[in-house]
Amino acid sequence: MNIRRSIAAAGAAVILGTTGALVLPAVAGAHVASTTLKFTAVINKHISLTSSTFANQETDVNSTGNTIGFDDVYAKITGPNAATANVALDIKGGFLYGVVTTTDGGKTFSGKVTGGTGAFKAATGTITAKAITSTKTAVTVVYS
Repeated sequence: MNIRRSIAAAGAAVILGTTGALVLPAVAGAHVASTTLKFTAVINKHISLTSSTFANQETDVNSTGNTIGFDDVYAKITGPNAATANVALDIKGGFLYGVVTTTDGGKTFSGKVTGGTGAFKAATGTITAKAITSTKTAVTVVYS
């Protein structure tokens, strides 16, 4: 289904923007100032789990095409053009977790950072994403 591919691409997770900027905190665990992560999530594998849920594994690349990490997306379709997805971004510093939703069939996503491990422990912030194609999504994560 196109909505599943679009939602999957944008869900990356969560996870995000095409400038390729990847900035990590100077001190692990210190989230005083906000940090912005921008990258493109590219679907490697998509699997339907049930008639209303699916999972994606994605590679996250910066604007020069270098891999900066990976993400996993677990999405539940909640309506004809709506879905909610849990995302986990695996990059230098640990895991960054979030939840995003779409109400336009996966064209755009918005949500929040819900924590993480390592440098991202207790992180909070926002996630926005926009589908580029059915398999690529521009993602921006702002966290502190």
